[in-house]
Amino acid sequence: MKLLLKGGTVVDPGGGRTGPADVLIEDGLIADILTPGGGPKDADVVDVSGMTVIPGIIDIHTHLREPGFEYKETVASGTRAAAAGGVTAVACMANTDPVNDNGQITEYILEKAENTGIARVYPVGAVTRGLGGEVLAEIGELASAGVCALSDDGHVVSNSDLMRRGMEYATTFDLPVITHSEDMSLVGDGVMNEGFASTELGFPANPPHAEEIMIFRDVTLARLTGARLHVAHVSTAGGVEIIRRAKERGASVTAETCPHYFTLTDDAVRTFDTNTKVNPPLRSDEDRRAVIEGVRDGTIDVIASDHAPHNIVEKAVEYSYAASGISGLETLLSLSLGLVANEGMSLSDVVEKLTVAPARALGLAGGTLKAGERADVTVIDTEAAWTVDPEAFFSKGKNSPFAGREVTGRVMMTIVSGRIVYREGAVV
Repeated sequence: MKLLLKGGTVVDPGGGRTGPADVLIEDGLIADILTPGGGPKDADVVDVSGMTVIPGIIDIHTHLREPGFEYKETVASGTRAAAAGGVTAVACMANTDPVNDNGQITEYILEKAENTGIARVYPVGAVTRGLGGEVLAEIGELASAGVCALSDDGHVVSNSDLMRRGMEYATTFDLPVITHSEDMSLVGDGVMNEGFASTELGFPANPPHAEEIMIFRDVTLARLTGARLHVAHVSTAGGVEIIRRAKERGASVTAETCPHYFTLTDDAVRTFDTNTKVNPPLRSDEDRRAVIEGVRDGTIDVIASDHAPHNIVEKAVEYSYAASGISGLETLLSLSLGLVANEGMSLSDVVEKLTVAPARALGLAGGTLKAGERADVTVIDTEAAWTVDPEAFFSKGKNSPFAGREVTGRVMMTIVSGRIVYREGAVV
């Protein structure tokens, strides 16, 4: 089967191409990038005039919840949310029930993805058994079963020696380690950022230093062990600076942030909307500005959603008791494009953070439209304005602090392995 995306503008940082071009897809692969107006006569033509064609977005930080929490999300619903957000591949964290700390759970997730998913799914295995932070998981077994990385995300490996050993084992199997950076002795019962807003509201607070201490520890251990370290959901100015210096000293470290950390601040908590409760918490405007600068100068390599869907019963409670997390797959692209509209970043730079950079960080295929690569493609209208309505999400999680916000940039089509899986508001 041949599919020709005709009349669009290709933005492919990984392939070094930006400009008008037609994209020819054949047998699930990118066959060629053509001069506008060319292409074989026997191809099915899709007119994407006025649209921007980019590599399929790769979101390396999601929670698909299955097995164990299917009332929050499933592989089926989560990959549909991904497709609606222009995301063609997701890496899903290990905090399921049972925890993905052994090969059987990994295989279960991959089988679910094969049978019910419409986007690629890359399971992330646990560093420690049951995410308990006491005994290493069966890392060799996880590697054989097909995990793409190791992480106790949502929990912290507080024991530094255990984290060191986990990194050493991960290096043996050429797996990156994704770190959740919080010193829990400092976090305590904190439910929001420590600052002026928390003082006024009287909420127990989580200081930014709790994140920075653990980022420093983990980049130090990465230098010691030679491990490939990926720092998840960076939210503080100090964290950005530690990563910047670690890179300058040659550490094998990459980092990500999420749209809520460069879009919102802890002032949003004044609404008492529990959808603003995330982990790590929304920080100060100074932190927000530093995160944007980190994205701009390449200190932060990746933008990921940290998609964390919850059922309404876990959010419709007092702030201190609410679950942490935002349902973020379907707003990832549009909020990221805010960096183009509001912060002067180029579209190519933002697309890089969503495509080739996450592929590079975890060693995944894809992220580019080069000939011979898998035909995972996202078509967007960068000028289309729309209003976020969580009730219209494909995700089971409707927990978004962006409800009612007008954003610009809409996914018009998502293609996985040459097959259209989402088009103009509908899963195909």
